[in-house]
Amino acid sequence: MPAIEIGRICVKIAGREAGRKCVIVDIIDENYVLITGPKQLTGVKRRRCNINHIEPLDKKIDIPKGASDEEVLKALENANLIDFMKERVKIKTTPVLFAKRA
Repeated sequence: MPAIEIGRICVKIAGREAGRKCVIVDIIDENYVLITGPKQLTGVKRRRCNINHIEPLDKKIDIPKGASDEEVLKALENANLIDFMKERVKIKTTPVLFAKRA
């Protein structure tokens, strides 16, 4: 089970959307992925995200690479994960995320 894969549900752990759940839609390179909430469901906009800023969960949905927000929403409904996605997660701040790099 690879941790970073298309359709994997994750929690954002950094930024203004920290604590909100999102879905990996595409893998850009070894450092970045394309994620979406979708925005009307979780409040996470479709955007590029550093993989160090997300934490993969054990749940996964079946979506094609580059799926639209509507396709993601439909896959979440089919998997009965709508209520799960709406829940927010309390993020514990870790010094590693906020450490100044020299």
